[in-house]
Amino acid sequence: QVQLVESGGGLVQPGGSLRLSCAASGSIGSIYRMGWYRQAPGKQRELVAHVTSGGSTNYADSVKGRFTISRDNAKSTVYLQMDSLKPEDTAVYYCNILIIRQYWGQGTQVTVSS
Repeated sequence: QVQLVESGGGLVQPGGSLRLSCAASGSIGSIYRMGWYRQAPGKQRELVAHVTSGGSTNYADSVKGRFTISRDNAKSTVYLQMDSLKPEDTAVYYCNILIIRQYWGQGTQVTVSS
């Protein structure tokens, strides 16, 4: 069993910041990749960012320079620092980890609105 517990979503004004966290527990062993996806209403789920166990990162073009992903391997936790948020960042954000297979969190709502 693998559990992913997300936190940090909410309502923020344009230009504001939020920090998402996702803690993995259970039979996780060594997690190769941790990351975040998002899904806005009426749109497909898309990659936001991910980071490998070696520290390599990959970002969606739409968030480069505004979002920063990091992970704490000792805590099996991944973070997403989101700055300069825009209304188009509004979505449900899902934590994702890759071990032998992928696992998903339950999602946390991020709403950017004035």
